[in-house]
Amino acid sequence: MDGSFYITTPIYYVNDVPHIGHAYTTCAADVLARFHRMRGERVLFSTGTDEHGQKIARAAQDAGLTPQELVDRVVLRFQDLWKRMHISHDVFIRTTDPEHERTVQSFFLLLKEKGYIYKGEYEGWYCVPCETFWTEAQLEGRLVCPDCGRPLERLREESYFFALSKFTEPLLRYLDEHPDFVMPESRFNEIYSFVKGGLKDQSISRLGVRWGIPVPGDPNHTIYVWFDALINYLTVVGFGRDRELFETFWPSAHHLVGKDILRFHAVLWPSMLLAAGLPLPRRVFAHGWWTVEGEKMSKSKGNVVDPLEVIARFGVDRFRYFLMREVSFGLDGDFSERAFVERSNADLSDNFGNLIHRTLNMVWKYRNGRVARPSQYEDREWEELLQEVRERFFTFMDRFAFSQALGEIWRLVHFGNRYLDQKAPWRMAKDPDLGEELDRVLYRLLDCGRILGVLLFPFMPETATRLLQYLGVEEILRDRNPLALCDWGKGPSVFSVAQPEPLFPRLQG
Repeated sequence: MDGSFYITTPIYYVNDVPHIGHAYTTCAADVLARFHRMRGERVLFSTGTDEHGQKIARAAQDAGLTPQELVDRVVLRFQDLWKRMHISHDVFIRTTDPEHERTVQSFFLLLKEKGYIYKGEYEGWYCVPCETFWTEAQLEGRLVCPDCGRPLERLREESYFFALSKFTEPLLRYLDEHPDFVMPESRFNEIYSFVKGGLKDQSISRLGVRWGIPVPGDPNHTIYVWFDALINYLTVVGFGRDRELFETFWPSAHHLVGKDILRFHAVLWPSMLLAAGLPLPRRVFAHGWWTVEGEKMSKSKGNVVDPLEVIARFGVDRFRYFLMREVSFGLDGDFSERAFVERSNADLSDNFGNLIHRTLNMVWKYRNGRVARPSQYEDREWEELLQEVRERFFTFMDRFAFSQALGEIWRLVHFGNRYLDQKAPWRMAKDPDLGEELDRVLYRLLDCGRILGVLLFPFMPETATRLLQYLGVEEILRDRNPLALCDWGKGPSVFSVAQPEPLFPRLQG
């Protein structure tokens, strides 16, 4: 399949250590990037860090560091986690990169020249931790941040404004014409209602904040951290400097975000792009939040889930699988060690791992590790199931419905286990007249394993690679379009398999 696919995570604010929410978004983006590469598409996958703003400057001062020294330390935590999670990003962008600063300033000037940026005076309530302004109407009489609950600061200062109010009607028209621009549907409805209520001009600069990108031609002003951060998606695709890169990937842009930052991405960002005369992204998908045993994560409660600790205890692919399987993407999820262990043991150990281990052991026991493709290999029941699974798998993946896509794969797993039990190769092996039928059964099970390895690669790359190596067909991953090879009759003429070790030993807990 030809084409391009540009997938982004938010750039994560470097005010804290990465947690399960960061891991969730980035794992989902990685699954999509791997899936589209396996379809033969050109893929650009970006993630990174947001390193500007008053909050960073204050944290650095408290730590006795310069802001640059602080962000250089913290960014390593994210980069290390992505290595441990096998995240296959093509670009890791930092808002302190010189190229990004040039892009932000050129974009600012473009909007100013078009008449969408003007200087005025701002007075209102501001949350330093969230880097967010709030109106009196939004606060409903309470002088605390609606997002984080911390006290707000009253600000009155000169500011540059973006004429967001001019885009109420254009954005509504766009939403009417593109009902899948914001997903899932509940988030689309939320954004549509918000825009319909009327948009107000947005303050996009601050005085007296030195840690950020200066307004071009007016260095006393620093560009608002959100205006700065959103433009990273254009920096990555070479806006203003690499026309070929931009034209290849920007039309296929997809943003994954948490629901708490959806309005920035589905209201402010598309309005900025409309003002610049640029196409909008194909999709903004907002996923839910993770709680921990039913409670909101917080440092004060000590219940923040550290992905590195989970990986160290249980392994990276168990963690990736749990994140993508446990909850429908878009809804809120709950993490508990008990749920993690139960899901892992039931799905990975008892079902998937058991099917593979039993199959490979019997191939060694009855055929010394080698099974040639038999005559009359076709099996209508297998073929009809696989065709349906493939079609539904692709549909779910295109909708970012990862849990449902994995559910389709597990239909093959369950069928394979039932097929193995019904055919009972251990009984066939006792009857010399059933030798050819035994070969057919074992070959079908091995080919099922080959197909499972390919379909699971986006989700569990380490395990899938190991499985395909056991089967002696790891070269399939080097094909330009491995997903096209997930069909009967496309396995090797001879499976020559390695003696296996359990892929997923049962966890205690």
